[in-house]
Amino acid sequence: METAQQRYDYLIVGGGSAGCVLANRLSADPGVRVALIEAGADTPPGQVPAEILDSYPMPLFCGDRFIWPELKAKATAASPLKVYEQGRVMGGGSSINVQAANRGLPRDYDAWAAEGAAGWSWNEVLPYFRKLERDLDFGGSPLHGNAGPVPIRRIGPDNWPRFCHVFADGLKRTGLPYLEDQNGAFGDGLFPAAFSNIDDQRVSTAVGYLDAVTRARPNLTILSGMRVERVLTNNAAACGVSAIDSAGTRVRYNANEVILSAGALQSPTLLLQAGIGDAAALSSLGIRVVADLPGVGRNLQDHPALTFCHFLAPEFRMPLSRRRASMTAARFSSNLDDCDNADMYLSSATRAAWHALGNRLGLFFLWCNRPYSRGQVRLASNDPLAAPDVELNLLSDERDLQRMAIGVRRLAAVVQGSELHKHAGDFFPAAFSARVKALSRHSPSNALLTRVLGAALDVPAPLRQWLIERFVTGGQRMNALLADEAALHAFIRKSVFGVWHASGTCRMGPSGERDAVTDSQGRVHGVRGLRVVDASLMPRLPSANTNIPTIMMAEKIADAILAGRHTQRREDQAALAE
Repeated sequence: METAQQRYDYLIVGGGSAGCVLANRLSADPGVRVALIEAGADTPPGQVPAEILDSYPMPLFCGDRFIWPELKAKATAASPLKVYEQGRVMGGGSSINVQAANRGLPRDYDAWAAEGAAGWSWNEVLPYFRKLERDLDFGGSPLHGNAGPVPIRRIGPDNWPRFCHVFADGLKRTGLPYLEDQNGAFGDGLFPAAFSNIDDQRVSTAVGYLDAVTRARPNLTILSGMRVERVLTNNAAACGVSAIDSAGTRVRYNANEVILSAGALQSPTLLLQAGIGDAAALSSLGIRVVADLPGVGRNLQDHPALTFCHFLAPEFRMPLSRRRASMTAARFSSNLDDCDNADMYLSSATRAAWHALGNRLGLFFLWCNRPYSRGQVRLASNDPLAAPDVELNLLSDERDLQRMAIGVRRLAAVVQGSELHKHAGDFFPAAFSARVKALSRHSPSNALLTRVLGAALDVPAPLRQWLIERFVTGGQRMNALLADEAALHAFIRKSVFGVWHASGTCRMGPSGERDAVTDSQGRVHGVRGLRVVDASLMPRLPSANTNIPTIMMAEKIADAILAGRHTQRREDQAALAE
């Protein structure tokens, strides 16, 4: 049964990194009625769960409470389906991510403009990067804001644990310079990683943009625990959504404009279920075609990534009471033909997990900053509640595979040439496997088990190597991989995963381009009253984690929406005066 209809000027679907921004900025106009719909739980001030506020984020990936457990993806054509962790909680990805505050590089946004996203060049997006941030280190400078909702800071070398210094020294020996600000110096280098955090607590968009003052606005309605099943259309115009609450009651909300901010996997899924996408594919599923836009769900991108661990001798370990573990990162160039500079990214963490075992392991993330490979999101059926088929298609372009191999060799040279590395078996590949994920869940039994396993690593090196190869790597050795290019490539293909930076599936571009889905303000081509505002819009992945760029995009489009309303009001007033 469907309940009585309600109507809004703007109905925002998804309370994530973009949705919370839009809710705040649009409702600042008291003449606008705004509703924000989030499928997950709300996290109002004073009720943010401790695990979300925590500076150490990884346990959030190891349970189903704040993600969509049925949402899965294939990393490559040969990979099995695995859960692809996407936020299902107010704040979305900004509530469960690693809190990285990485903007990317000017060339990323200049490329967007060159590829048809008019108005999105570096000089045009910089004001919105500055608007969102309260940079605690460089605020007020030409490149950084000092009054935005998102505090951004870095932990500098004076406060690094010994692990970070050793890793940084190894990077310097490869010729990388030290950069104070990764968001203000744009070449290769190592740097203190910027993150969205203050007083050692996460600041999600739910915290930063949906504060008590914003929530008290009478023209803003926040609806949590409501899953949108379908965008409703009438004569090629969006007119509202149908949603289901936690009790199974179907509710219809009417709106002058629907804004999809459900993320790069679920926003295109909602479009497809509404009949907006490739006409032939929709018709084959019995879905009435509203707009033939073949680009919906295509152009899917993620950064192909690998992880590695190194056993930490006691002098390199960090107390478990110190929560922030990821402090030092680097950009570097693969120097592969036809590839951009700064096309690789490397980050480190002084702890691989929250527990005693993880505290004995340093963790390294390696990814390709500028991937060429593209994947796709498709409907699995015409059931609006069914999870989509997601194929990241990582490494389908040979250049991405080759650069990952270059990156592995670069990382190995840094680590194996450092003070960390005294025994051959102490540096090894590490996968975010189901076993690791299960062990990373917070529980008294895991705390006890990991104390035992951690103590087992504090044995003579030959025995430790046997334990790692027997129970972690399946006998795989780094030196053997580095000595055999074919074996290294096979390892990369088997182990690669997406680093949760899905983007590009509703890309901006001119209406004349068959693969373009939206215009430069996120408006869906051929469908009135419907907009997409999230990482789906990105024509190409930035050289960065996607959270801060997504917040920037929401700030910019919210500004454009309000400017358009003000212009329309002036025109209406002028017409009445005549």
